[in-house]
Amino acid sequence: MIHDPLVRLDALTQAKLSTWVDQAKPRTQWGRLPDYIPRLAQIDASILAVNIQTTTGQEFLAGAGEQRFALMSVIKPFVLLFLLERSGAEEVFKYVGTQPSDQPFHSLTQLSVDRGFPRNPMINSGAIALGARLPGKDGATRCEHLRQWLNQSAGSQLALDRAILESVCSLSNESNRAIAKMLSQAGKLEGVEVALDTYNHICCLSGTVADLARLGLLLAQRSIIAPSHQRMVNALMLTCGLYEASGQVAVRVGLPTKSGVSGALLAIVPHQGSIACYSPAIDPTGNSVAGMFLLEKLATSLDLSIFG
Repeated sequence: MIHDPLVRLDALTQAKLSTWVDQAKPRTQWGRLPDYIPRLAQIDASILAVNIQTTTGQEFLAGAGEQRFALMSVIKPFVLLFLLERSGAEEVFKYVGTQPSDQPFHSLTQLSVDRGFPRNPMINSGAIALGARLPGKDGATRCEHLRQWLNQSAGSQLALDRAILESVCSLSNESNRAIAKMLSQAGKLEGVEVALDTYNHICCLSGTVADLARLGLLLAQRSIIAPSHQRMVNALMLTCGLYEASGQVAVRVGLPTKSGVSGALLAIVPHQGSIACYSPAIDPTGNSVAGMFLLEKLATSLDLSIFG
């Protein structure tokens, strides 16, 4: 059977989404808050929000749609996208690879095995290396360049969450510091402190699920973005976006997906639309428990997998 690529996500109804959100809500109790970031540890773990936007202009919203949250690692695909558009693939992939990792997202061991060359842009080493390529003399300036470009390109309203940034900067975060030092020794970045400050800033960009879904449309539909760059980012989200769980989710869900320890989750349905979730209780890998349940329910019920 041949599927019309513009039908499956458009088959969603508000009633179906509301039912699936009700099924997902109890799972907010199954995860944990990331207590190593003080501000994130204070958030209501029962929050759940989802926004789905299609390339044909439909929008579906359920849950706490007004809730703002830090994107954390969900910003990583868009750092990659910005640099691909600005500098091109040949230049970008001098600083980061395209291989999946079976190690945690902050693994120094993985970077050491790879001799200081980040395995992919979706783990911390890759994002720190690419963040150092953003234009600007310091973290705040670089973050602002990225924020303005994303808001202008996607019609989103991202803002820097200064309270989360202060909370993140209060930590010693020795793992990221060790990663940055190893990257510097390998010639992948200059200025460890500025690189870390940049990474902290960009991870603390915040928005609502609607903002996140609008960002997702940059990767889902024909737009100002080069199609080749869309394909590259989507491929890396599929193979690397959920860290060690990426392979399992590719089999079960079959969509390019990126998570953040804040509980943010973004999935791309190429040529159809984007799915943005927020639920702050996460599993041991760092992925939203209720968000992953809801995403799998959507993908299987609507037959959204890119593998047909």
